[in-house]
Amino acid sequence: MIEAKNITKRYGDKEAVKDLSFRVERGEVLGLLGPNGAGKTTMMRILTCYMPASSGSASIAGFDVFEQPLEVKKRIGYLPEIPPLYKELTVEGYLKFVCGIKDVPAKSTLKQVDAACAKAGLTDVRKRLVGNLSKGFRQRVGVAQALIHEPEVLILDEPTIGLDPRQIIEMRGLIKGLGGEHTVIISSHILQEVSATCGRVVIINEGQKVAEDTPAELARHVAGDQRMLARIKGPAGKVQKKLGAIKGVNGVELMEQDEKTVVFSINCSGVEVIADQLVSTLKANKWSLYELKPASLSLEDVFLKLTGK
Repeated sequence: MIEAKNITKRYGDKEAVKDLSFRVERGEVLGLLGPNGAGKTTMMRILTCYMPASSGSASIAGFDVFEQPLEVKKRIGYLPEIPPLYKELTVEGYLKFVCGIKDVPAKSTLKQVDAACAKAGLTDVRKRLVGNLSKGFRQRVGVAQALIHEPEVLILDEPTIGLDPRQIIEMRGLIKGLGGEHTVIISSHILQEVSATCGRVVIINEGQKVAEDTPAELARHVAGDQRMLARIKGPAGKVQKKLGAIKGVNGVELMEQDEKTVVFSINCSGVEVIADQLVSTLKANKWSLYELKPASLSLEDVFLKLTGK
């Protein structure tokens, strides 16, 4: 559905994007994650035909971004970081105006406005002035204008920036629900954003791709050893020493402790490698195992390790 091949964008001597390639399949939600200044917005602008690349190629729905920009624009909905809103219009009036810009047939305009309002959660505020809406609702209006012509592809640049925690949760739910029906690319520097909404992540740093995979697989590859959390009833010092002596355990760290139990982080080759010895050790010392679960790296850990920032 979306394919970028060896995209490079230069501003004089500075390369904002360097030889960046990735694919997005139909119905997929992809996260483009990177620190501020990594080149995310530049890549978004290239895909939306806002600016050309210095070299490389890109296509959306089989149409070349550089050679067939009008065909590409018909098939994408774009939410820039600052939504293009007219605050003096009502939500409904603004969306009707956008329908005209995007060549939605007049007989279909009301139907499309109704559908976009329903998807974006704007039905109850459609008669209100855009300028009187909260930041969260204005972001929703921005999403609605991107959806109004039922595009195959949605490109959303920092869709939750400036929202409060409740609005962020609502926006994440909205974006996640768009997957499948639409192919979605989200640009963000917010780790939780990408982890909560995207099935796959492309991490970029200084314009270059440093990793690409699902959040879980990225964590697994970066982590190397498996990390387990074990809640055990027993004397902390003695338990830690015994666990560290188990073959296959590469480190034991005390994480938390209450009146009855202690939680340890165990770095090991895998739970299947140490399970029998762990149980035997606890049983021999008459200590109780309350909980044992995997504790993979968070996306934040992966991001920091890959970008060095």
